[in-house]
Amino acid sequence: MNGATTSAGLRAYNRVRLLRAVHDCGATRTRSKLTQDLGLARGTASVLVSGLVDDRLLHEEPSAEHGRGRPTQVPGPHPEGPLALAVDVREDSWEVAACELGGRATVLEVRRHDGTPEGALGPLGEVLRKQLGRLGSRVIGVGVAVAGPVRDGGLVDVAHLRWRSVDVPALLDLGAAVPGGPRVGNDTAFAALAEARRGRLRGIGVGLHVHVDFDLGGVLVVDGRPLEGAGGMGAEFGHMPLTGGDAPCMCGAHGCWGLEVGANALLRHMGLAYGGGQGRDDARRILAAAETGAETDAVTNGGSKSGQVPVSDGRPDGGAALRAVATNARALGRGLAALVNAHDPAVVTLSGLGVDLYDRALPTLMESFGRGLMTIRGERPPVIGPSALGWHGPLVGAMESVFDMFLTVSGVESWHGGG
Repeated sequence: MNGATTSAGLRAYNRVRLLRAVHDCGATRTRSKLTQDLGLARGTASVLVSGLVDDRLLHEEPSAEHGRGRPTQVPGPHPEGPLALAVDVREDSWEVAACELGGRATVLEVRRHDGTPEGALGPLGEVLRKQLGRLGSRVIGVGVAVAGPVRDGGLVDVAHLRWRSVDVPALLDLGAAVPGGPRVGNDTAFAALAEARRGRLRGIGVGLHVHVDFDLGGVLVVDGRPLEGAGGMGAEFGHMPLTGGDAPCMCGAHGCWGLEVGANALLRHMGLAYGGGQGRDDARRILAAAETGAETDAVTNGGSKSGQVPVSDGRPDGGAALRAVATNARALGRGLAALVNAHDPAVVTLSGLGVDLYDRALPTLMESFGRGLMTIRGERPPVIGPSALGWHGPLVGAMESVFDMFLTVSGVESWHGGG
């Protein structure tokens, strides 16, 4: 039920339904298909589309495939229409993109940072203010994914960087250019939201998403929404003692699953320096060496003083890298089994380095996963697969959070045509 009691209210409601349908399908459906899907009369749909075109919310293009007669039109984003600025803040870098209705993203800038709140978020704020000035009223909001739990409207803790109660909105300092301030969320929760909207969890009633980077996070997804908890900090499966360890974690707990899975765990296994958001390139070299066997004596013997993992003309057997990746995959599988036993998801998706572990060590991952399952779970185990979005999940989820705010009656009515 939409609650509309007047013709104007019903029209406003149907405008939002149509915009939402265009956004969710990636601006790929024809007007006739959208009309059918939404149960609208053809004349009503025509009036709605015409009004949305006039308001610079939609623009129609002829379908690439059509039969005889007048070409079928496909509603999509207006060239002067609303944009969401989406940001993915990782432990060592950040990425900014402008996203249209329908989900197409254009990367505007990627930059490394020094791992401090001021060094990461100060320059990011400058870039965002520049883009807000350039794009003007087309920007409907800013979504920011961060690699840690988020509470109280944007206070962030990133254990590996020693960030504690960092006020992200204050450091970005976007002022009144973004009404209500930026929408700050956990990167795993945003990645899960993206997977539910545009990936393998779309249409899945109960799913589980795990995002692996320097360590990992995970969240349960029910009916398309990540369960973020009472305080918004529910996407922290990586800080559960799922694998039997007892080592202290910088989050304050002991035995966290995330200590055994991710780039930090790979580096530690190889005897290389880790922590502080450093070593991503080394972790990638370890993954490549495990796949090709092209690691060096320096890697086999614990790495170089510089912390790099060089590749020489030698052809070691890659045993150390293979063992590091297998240990990661084994811990990943064991933790996933515990979560599956608890939550009974239909599908489990992996993003970030989780895709690399899936691709390079699937037999080890699945053996460990199977050994950890209850018998009743083993009879009908969930599907485990790589994310359809890879590393882009947090960025796409940040975009979706902004459009979720905009694609409401009040949000669309606040649009002034981008002028």
